[in-house]
Amino acid sequence: MEDCLAKKMEITVSEAEKRTGRNAMNMQETYTAYLIETRAVEPQSEGQCAPVDSLWRRYSEFELLRTYLSVTYPHIVVPPLPEKRADFVWHKLSADNMDPDFVERRRIGLENFLLRVASHPVLCQDKIFYSFLTQEGGWREVVNETGFQIKADSRLKALNATFRVKNPDKRFTELKHYSDELQSVISHLLRVRARVADRLYGVYKVHGNYGRVFSEWSAIEKEMGDGLQSAGHHMDVYAASIDDILEEEEHYADQLKEYLFYAEALRAVCRKHELMQYDLEMAAQDLTSKKQQCEELATGTVRTFSLKGMTSKLFGQETPEQREAKVKVLEEQIQEGEEQLKSKNLEGRDFVKSAWADIERFKEQKNHDLKEALISYAVMQISMCKKGIQVWTNAKECFSKM
Repeated sequence: MEDCLAKKMEITVSEAEKRTGRNAMNMQETYTAYLIETRAVEPQSEGQCAPVDSLWRRYSEFELLRTYLSVTYPHIVVPPLPEKRADFVWHKLSADNMDPDFVERRRIGLENFLLRVASHPVLCQDKIFYSFLTQEGGWREVVNETGFQIKADSRLKALNATFRVKNPDKRFTELKHYSDELQSVISHLLRVRARVADRLYGVYKVHGNYGRVFSEWSAIEKEMGDGLQSAGHHMDVYAASIDDILEEEEHYADQLKEYLFYAEALRAVCRKHELMQYDLEMAAQDLTSKKQQCEELATGTVRTFSLKGMTSKLFGQETPEQREAKVKVLEEQIQEGEEQLKSKNLEGRDFVKSAWADIERFKEQKNHDLKEALISYAVMQISMCKKGIQVWTNAKECFSKM
């Protein structure tokens, strides 16, 4: 961890800017660009700070970077990006992806993504990631030249592997179930939070009604007027504070959403393992089949029914020379198959070892982050309640002076 990029470089996404341009179809579009600023932690010379380097990136470039990392490092739980369009949003807030508040939260999320990658012991050393931070022009061409798209597995192939693997690893099966449950629980928690926020908004706005009524009442009362006016003022201030409070709540919700999206990153690791296991089983099955064919040709006996066996009976047996040539070809294929199977077994063991090391790292990070987020959320709710008590305490004093 001492060598990670986050220790050597300060990384911030400092600004978001709405822009207009033309897409690949030469159609005009409006998009948001984000300013990434980096600065070396080590000073260039004594008493002098390193200069700040900056460049602009679109959200689609962040997506391309993450796709590259996911394909290149299939055994790693790659940090997720913040949502492109708002989801699980409390309905009083805008779900428009161009809304300034949403863009600001996404800016924070993109900065968090970069810091997550820069802090990862493996991902931080990737040259493409470093060029993403430092090379503005031609970066897309550089990442595409890596040929990572060729390595990407199709969803159909992944789905096929899921249903056809005969001996799935129990640990990865349990991990996939866990990620599904984690996603379900956090989704439900976010929906509950949105409903609570809606009720809370109503409670605060009722205080605004109190403020209006007390102010109107004060106009017709001589002796009680000042007390009612002061109490109404406290109620108005309290009611107006709800918008900032719920905006702050959305930041806590974004912390939960990060792990909602991390669940998919966990499943991606599981799918890659299933694909490797499926390829291994297919290679083993093919090798067994070739060995059986070789044995049948060498002994002249057919153990199982086959179209080839029926053809031999109908049109005559092959000559010894033909069988010998086929046996030789099969023996070469068997040797290649055994080497391939050995290689796939070794690759599978390395994948499992690396994947579980990263999953353990992820679990520690998750436990720490969610604990901090939930504690902060609880502290904020307690603080809100204390403010409510203080408002009514102040109102009580105002009423007492009447």
